[in-house]
Amino acid sequence: MPTESIEPPQPKVQRMHQILLWPLRLMPLGDAPSAPRRPWEMLPTGQNGEPTAGPWHELIDEYTGDPASFHERHYQEFVTFLPYVQRFLYGDGRSPGRPQDGRSEAGMKVFRRRDLAQLRVCPRPGAEVLTLDVVHVDLYFFFDVDVVLLNVEVSATDLELRQAQELLYRLGRAYPSGWDAQGLPLHSLASAEWLDGQGQVLAASDALEREHYIAHVQEHRAPCIAEHWAFVLRPLVVDHSAEPGALRFRQIEYYRMPMMAYLALDEPRALSRSDMVSLGLVTGPPAKPGGHELPYAEQHLQDFERKYCYDRFWSDAGPAPNTRYLCGGHSLVVIGRADSAFFSCRDRGVLAQFRHQHFLIFLIAHFQKASLLMFSDRLVEALRRLNVQDAENVRRFKRAIRSSFEGFLRFSHRYWFHEVAEQAQSRALFRMCANHLELPVLYAEVKERITDMSAYLETDSIRRQANTVVRLTVVTIFGLVGTITTGFLGMNLLAEADAPLSRRLLYFALVMGATLALTIYTMVKSKRLSDFLDALSDERLSAWNKLRAFAAVWRSGPD
Repeated sequence: MPTESIEPPQPKVQRMHQILLWPLRLMPLGDAPSAPRRPWEMLPTGQNGEPTAGPWHELIDEYTGDPASFHERHYQEFVTFLPYVQRFLYGDGRSPGRPQDGRSEAGMKVFRRRDLAQLRVCPRPGAEVLTLDVVHVDLYFFFDVDVVLLNVEVSATDLELRQAQELLYRLGRAYPSGWDAQGLPLHSLASAEWLDGQGQVLAASDALEREHYIAHVQEHRAPCIAEHWAFVLRPLVVDHSAEPGALRFRQIEYYRMPMMAYLALDEPRALSRSDMVSLGLVTGPPAKPGGHELPYAEQHLQDFERKYCYDRFWSDAGPAPNTRYLCGGHSLVVIGRADSAFFSCRDRGVLAQFRHQHFLIFLIAHFQKASLLMFSDRLVEALRRLNVQDAENVRRFKRAIRSSFEGFLRFSHRYWFHEVAEQAQSRALFRMCANHLELPVLYAEVKERITDMSAYLETDSIRRQANTVVRLTVVTIFGLVGTITTGFLGMNLLAEADAPLSRRLLYFALVMGATLALTIYTMVKSKRLSDFLDALSDERLSAWNKLRAFAAVWRSGPD
């Protein structure tokens, strides 16, 4: 009697942390002298969680706040990075004898909202509704760079592997990519609701309102941000919307947010290669529960382990056995054994490293990419607005290019790093992120574009100066004739020294007017007069050709 094959049980996810990091471009605040130079100054905030008119307040971190909140995990985070990265993340070192000022601050400002306690989601229609705990929701601003990063961290326990794969795939979508024949959103959550501490709904997704999204794109030529994400960002508002707000942003990357995930499984070794590919490339669960089919063709995935897996700890030995890092640039996923004390330790284990060192590595890489894309956008916008027929427009164009060049210099010397850490694991993960995001190539491209624009402005300035010198030279040469003639031995053509004052003033006005008119006329004809002087100094030309060059000064037609 044949026996039915029994599928092995799927690994259980004992604990999951998912971190979303959404880079956005902040639009300029204006050139008015009273306009704040730092965008976070436009946020209605308070300190240390005091109630304010807005939901955000500046986060006083463990390095500048209460010493009792500074733990070993923060110390390990700090010493992971190289000194120049430490200055970017935490500011300059402090000493009792040196006063602190704004120049010693960290390169970024963090703001947090505490009114969001949970996120209730339904991945697919008819699927089980899941309630995720909100660990924190932060905004990261940066000095001298018009970029802001939204950071959302959620956690859950006791999940099926398929549920975890659905969340990783669907949660970080800024808006639906489309709808199926039944009007259900594709690739994004069927529903999402932000809950406060009392379980009250603060905002809900509107992914089912297909016509609203379509009409928005038709009217604004820009995508509509889903309502539950727009709610989180307020008072930041989309630049093209009619909603009032001083801080306005534009989408700068793909609508799918970069994502990190920590999965503590009961048996990581039970994951199939299909599961690994799904987690590493964040492709969602297989079509059939328990299926092991690969999401892409085998030849496309033949180098998956070499390109996307960091397997230094993928063994049965060590304090955190069977730990694997899957890095695709837009995602960083770490899996390991839930029963490993070191893997689950929030103070000095893998969980602590994931939420501190590895998060900052991921943040730096995506901040660098967003900044480079922002500079590229600024150049495109400046060129699009350029009108060479309008002198004022040309001046604004030059100011915009010089401002971009100055901002790029500040970014290069303060925020651009090829290495962030000397520790082997941190160094390898940053290199994997940077290579998958193609940061070196993007940096070289943006640098070349800005250098070309700067060189163009410099060349144009030199050309204008050369034209001015030519005109002044021509005027000087022709004015020299009259000056020497009338000034020879102090000769005066009219002896009017003893004439009445009124007559002398009349002669002075007439001579000044004639001289001014002659000077202006010489300036007008300066280019052709310059050509005549070049012909006159050329010994190879005959007298007839030189006479023709002189006659060409008054010839009609364009120069």
